[in-house]
Amino acid sequence: MEEIMPTHRISRLLNQVPQGILSVYFTAGYPNLEDTLPIACSLAAAGVDLIEIGIPYSDPVADGPTIQGSNHIALQNGMNLKLLLDQLESLRLKTDIPVILMGYLNPILQYGVEQFCKECQIRGVDGLIIPDLPMQEYLDHYQQVFQRYHLHNIFLVTPQTTPERIQWIDRHSQSFIYAVSDASITGSTRDLSSAQKTYFEKLRNLELNHPFLIGFGIHDYQTFSEACQFAQGAIIGSAFIKILSKGHKLTETVNNFVKSIKSSQT
Repeated sequence: MEEIMPTHRISRLLNQVPQGILSVYFTAGYPNLEDTLPIACSLAAAGVDLIEIGIPYSDPVADGPTIQGSNHIALQNGMNLKLLLDQLESLRLKTDIPVILMGYLNPILQYGVEQFCKECQIRGVDGLIIPDLPMQEYLDHYQQVFQRYHLHNIFLVTPQTTPERIQWIDRHSQSFIYAVSDASITGSTRDLSSAQKTYFEKLRNLELNHPFLIGFGIHDYQTFSEACQFAQGAIIGSAFIKILSKGHKLTETVNNFVKSIKSSQT
């Protein structure tokens, strides 16, 4: 008898929440080494829809100074990929929220791609974002491994990505596409520009098979709300890292931050 797989957590979220999905990124092991799971659980309790946990890396080239700084501190604290996976061992005893790991290819290669994917599945990780993994390399060498362990690989597109390539990415996506709001690094605190809104409109007009979430530069209620006018949701990273850096009571800090973003979305 053929085994029936349960609905993937990310797919279920996308089906159940048609607009206003809030995804929050934070760096594992920051601000303190043992904060990873408590932050994830606090985000889930506060009403975040999707969590992205960053794998600390010494050279996070796509990230701005805030996330770079959190990576540096996390590595100084002793965080590494094995420890992160160990910390997530009890993840699914505490929350059923979709969780994605975001990081760079080198640490995963050093760990062993298949072993990494296997352990991600065991711990209930739902997907991966690996910005420096080329699309064709993924298709040629890693797609079958990711699929074997039911991990959705999330691809990034930018304003410079051609419509043809976006449609190619769409054909090979399993859940959502990460739409980088501009060609800069993370951490912008500007309002969304007319050029960015035009880009989002072009994405929407492509009528892709998979939804997109907007990231980079989403930092408050206004930018989140504006992004959600074009996309199914948005991703906040640097703004949350800055809040964590202030060192206040963790649960209260997380709850207040999420409330400030989603207060009028519910």
